[in-house]
Amino acid sequence: MKKSIFTVAAALLVSSTMFAQLRATDQTGVNVFETPKTDTQFTGPKVEFGGSISMPYIALTNSNKVTNQDPTKNTQALFKNSSNFALSMANLNINSYLADGVTLQVTLYLASKHHNETWVKGGYVQFDKIPFIKLDVLDNIMKYTSIKVGQMDVNYGDAHFRRSDGGNAIYNPFMENYIMDEFATEIGAEADVNYNGIVGVASITNGNLNPSLAYIDTTLAAYKYSNGLHNPSFIAKLGYDKQITDKFRARITGSIYTTSGALSNTLFGGDRTGSNYSAILYNAAPGTGTAFNGRFNPGLTDKLTTYMGNLFLKYNVLDVLSVESFTTIESAKGRTPAEKVERSANQFATDLVLRLGKAENFFVGGRWNTVSANVAAAAGTANSTTVLAPVPAYKIGVSRLAISGGWYVTKNIMAKVEYSKQVYSNVPNVNYILNGAEFHGLSAEAVISF
Repeated sequence: MKKSIFTVAAALLVSSTMFAQLRATDQTGVNVFETPKTDTQFTGPKVEFGGSISMPYIALTNSNKVTNQDPTKNTQALFKNSSNFALSMANLNINSYLADGVTLQVTLYLASKHHNETWVKGGYVQFDKIPFIKLDVLDNIMKYTSIKVGQMDVNYGDAHFRRSDGGNAIYNPFMENYIMDEFATEIGAEADVNYNGIVGVASITNGNLNPSLAYIDTTLAAYKYSNGLHNPSFIAKLGYDKQITDKFRARITGSIYTTSGALSNTLFGGDRTGSNYSAILYNAAPGTGTAFNGRFNPGLTDKLTTYMGNLFLKYNVLDVLSVESFTTIESAKGRTPAEKVERSANQFATDLVLRLGKAENFFVGGRWNTVSANVAAAAGTANSTTVLAPVPAYKIGVSRLAISGGWYVTKNIMAKVEYSKQVYSNVPNVNYILNGAEFHGLSAEAVISF
C-alpha cells in the first residue's frame, strides 16, 4: 500500500518543461505578459509543485509634520521604526497538466503581512487547445487563443505582470509595486488572442474578490447611491507586442476595466499579501492591519471605470547589455456606494532598467511614480489605517523615486537593493498622519522562486 502511494506521488512530479503553457516563476518569466502559445506533447495527467519566498530587510526612515510627535499620545504621530528584517512571505504553486492543452493553476499564500496564515489566492483552468471538441475551425482559432476560467488575476493593464505578489517578487526589479497598486483576483472568464503581434483580451468577472449574496439595501446611507445590484465587471485590452528585430522588442497596449456597481470592488485594494515596505506611515507597529505601507487606495469600491496605457521597449545594445523601459499612464473615475459624485484618481509611472551580462543576471534601474487623486471627506487614510481625526475632502499628491540594483544568482535566486523616497503633498489637516509625510532610505530583498 505504501509503495503504491509513493509510486503515484513520484509519477505526479515532473519537470517544469511540461508546463510551458504557464508563466515560469523564475527569471525566465521576466517580461512575459499574456502567456505565449506553445505546443507541448501530452503524455498523461501530470502535476508540478513550485514555491516562492521573499525575505525583505527594511532600513527606511519616516516623518510627518503633525504637532505632537509622540505616537503613544497622538494617534496621528508615526510609529518609531528601526532597521530590521521584515516578515518573509511565501507562495505555493500547484500546476496540473490535465489534458492536451488543458492546464489547472492553483496558488496558495502560505504566509504574508496581511494574511499570516495560509489562504488560497485562486485557481483557474487554462485552455490552449480544446481537445474534446473536434472541429477544424475551432482548432485554427485556438492556435492563437487561450481561454481561462476560474478565480484569477484581473488582466487589466500590463503593470500587474511586473509586480511583486507575496513571495513571488522575482519579476519586479524594484522592492515595491506602484503607489496605486491595481491588482485583484475575481471569478470570471478571459480570452487572450495573439495573432502576428496583435494582442487582444476580453474578460468578464463578478467584480468582487470576495463574492457575496447579500441583498444591497439602498435605503441605508452606506448604499444610498448604489444601484442595488451585483454587477459584473468587463475588461478589455488591445495592443501590439513584437520582437521587431533580433535586438528590439516593442509592446504597446491600452486597457479598460469597468463596472456599473459592486458591493465591494477591490481593484485598487485586492492584494491579500501586503507591501514589501514595512513600518512606514502608520501609527501602529507592523501587523495585519498595517500591511500596505506606502500604497494609496482611492477607495472607488462601487461604480468604477478606469483606463491604462502601457509602453514597453527593450533594446539589446550589446551581447552583454540591454536597455528596457516600461511606462504606465492610468486614469480612474468612480465612487463608493454612499457617494453621489464620482471622484478621479490618476497615476503615472516610468521605469528604466539596464540588464547586464549575457544571461542578464545583473540589473540597475530607476522608477518615477506619481499619483494625484481626489479623496472623499472622512474617508480612510491613504495607507488604509482608520481615520482618527476629521479630514475634509482634498486632492492628494504622492510621488516616489526608486533606484535599484540586483543580481540573479541563478534563475531561481535573486537579490536586490533599493533606495527610495516617497513624499505626500496637499494634505489639508495640520494634525493628520499624512500632513508633510515622507519616507526615504534603503531596503533589500532576497527572493527564491521555482
